Amino acid sequence: MSLLSVRSLTVDYETSGGTIHAVNDVSFEIEPGETIGLVGESGCGKSTLGKAVMRLTPSTEGRIFLDGKDITQIDQREMRPIRSKMQMIFQDPMNSLNPRRTVGALIGQPLQVAGRPAAEVKARVAELMSQVGLPPDAAPRYPHEFSGGQRQRIGIARALALNPKLVVCDEPVSALDVSIRAQVINLLQDLSDELGVSYLFISHDLTMVQHIADRLLVMYLGSVVETGPAETIWKKPAHPYTKALLAAAPVADPQEMRKRKKFMLQGDLPSPANLPKGCAFSTRCPFAEDRCRAEKPILRRVSGEHRISCHFDLAERMEAGDIPVASLPETATAHHEGAST
Repeated sequence: MSLLSVRSLTVDYETSGGTIHAVNDVSFEIEPGETIGLVGESGCGKSTLGKAVMRLTPSTEGRIFLDGKDITQIDQREMRPIRSKMQMIFQDPMNSLNPRRTVGALIGQPLQVAGRPAAEVKARVAELMSQVGLPPDAAPRYPHEFSGGQRQRIGIARALALNPKLVVCDEPVSALDVSIRAQVINLLQDLSDELGVSYLFISHDLTMVQHIADRLLVMYLGSVVETGPAETIWKKPAHPYTKALLAAAPVADPQEMRKRKKFMLQGDLPSPANLPKGCAFSTRCPFAEDRCRAEKPILRRVSGEHRISCHFDLAERMEAGDIPVASLPETATAHHEGAST
């Protein structure tokens, strides 16, 4: 049985300008000990989906199952004991930590809410701080006395306080320096191996997610456009949007970067209050045809667990000569080698 099962989840917001379609009919599952990477541009609905899974944002339609239990519509009283199974690491560690409380109090708060004895809370806080690489004797200090990377470790320790089975990581390293990001990613991987915790890892950086995720979900305008094993998507992305995300990732080699620019997307995201008819990506896709603008594609199988939401197989069209090879970016493998130099 899957740890988390999300079925046809939809999140709409009613505004004076119309209905904002933040998440559209998204389905996926997370197995015990598995990490799912959720990637896409800013504004595509990634964080909204993560908060909806956590029941921090109400869903409009769909179902959310945790350990086989439907938690979609249960009230906050029923949710309270379930919260120990699912926790969240927020994007900005400074804004997610109360500056008036000590680090020890912040990490120990979930334990106090759960009714644990004071002695157990103190011992558990010390254990958690050691586990995330912080000195236990720093518990009386305040968040502003720590660096950004250390504050994110505090957030991770707090999320792990009640031994959750699932942790939603909402852009957990985007506010950190590049050198610190690797440390935090390695820490999350080590904790997953040690504790068996599952992650829904949200990021706009596909190259960052590639290092930690087992499977990927690529989102565009609230919908999943490609999903499958991380290695498969990394080496053979099948959707033009995924290809564009890979091409847009920064690379150390200037020549390699110039090649990427050939596949940069033009224009901005359409308004989620006025989604295009047919394929939502058709307004920015260099390969869009009349069918794309009239008919919405379904999420179909490419091979194995690899699926895309696209009417066409770009590889087949390229072999047939319908798409010039020069218009496509280099393979993801070449990009990976360039990024590591």
